[in-house]
Amino acid sequence: MGLMDILRIAQEGITHPFGDERSVKQAFPAGIDTTAADPFLMCDYFHSKEDKGLADVDEFPVDWHPHRGFDICSYLRSGTGRHGDSLGNRETFETPGMQWMSTGSGVVHAEGGGNEKGQVVQGFQIWINCPAERKMDDPRYGTVPTQDLPLVDVAPGVTARVLAGHAFQNITGPFATSQEVQMIDLELQAGSTTGCLDLISEGLDTAMLYIYEGTMATVNNKEESAIQSGQIVLFDASSDENRGMELVASKEEGAKALLFAGKKLKEPIVWHGPIVMNTQSQIQETIRELRKGTFPPVRVKWDYKRLATKPKGESETAST
Repeated sequence: MGLMDILRIAQEGITHPFGDERSVKQAFPAGIDTTAADPFLMCDYFHSKEDKGLADVDEFPVDWHPHRGFDICSYLRSGTGRHGDSLGNRETFETPGMQWMSTGSGVVHAEGGGNEKGQVVQGFQIWINCPAERKMDDPRYGTVPTQDLPLVDVAPGVTARVLAGHAFQNITGPFATSQEVQMIDLELQAGSTTGCLDLISEGLDTAMLYIYEGTMATVNNKEESAIQSGQIVLFDASSDENRGMELVASKEEGAKALLFAGKKLKEPIVWHGPIVMNTQSQIQETIRELRKGTFPPVRVKWDYKRLATKPKGESETAST
């Protein structure tokens, strides 16, 4: 197994997804463009202290908003996760943990507000595109607590959490994506090495490594310069013979990195805020549905934005 060549090393960007003073670090598309990152649409990274504290049961710092046409993973390493949606889900989870949605034909959701003031919240929100024929599937949702996130001892001083896809022989991550991907959170202690890892599944032709904390001394034997926190490595995953990866953490500090691998869709992308479709007419139809109040087409019958309206004993199963 040969090592993958490095196509380029990019720098994360800073974005303001909420239109206010709140900012996140963004690996892609700010660092790696959408064509190169395909099928991955977005990776936002946040690491900050909670400034408002616990919210009311119906109050969310990230207020209710719609999505359609892609899959979402909210992966938290610290803090407490909290979520509500139009499928009737109201979930809180400890960390490291994850919530995911395949938004399909549409969901409305809100999140945050599960932490005491001053609590450090570290995590990622990752968007993955769906194939055109899957964009209008019924939405799906899952909550993954710490004990259900597979943790693997890769080598001395190296661990990995498998978030999505197949890795390390019989291990499969719990994020059920519409398009085949792998997502693995790697943590290396100072001076440790992974050795040569045969991680990237055959047929996947996108591979990226986002170093979000610490420093990699070398990646795939490239010693020209260390890969610093905030940088993204784009690999050449076009060869089935050269799919290996070897990481060495700096001797001064460890490193944490997210590995992304996937199969390119190579389909048109029309992106309008929280809606990702293939044509402008599909975007316009979604906007019409939002204005008419018929979005999302699949939802619970009670007012999902007010938990007190949920009928006692009634199933949370959504209906069309």
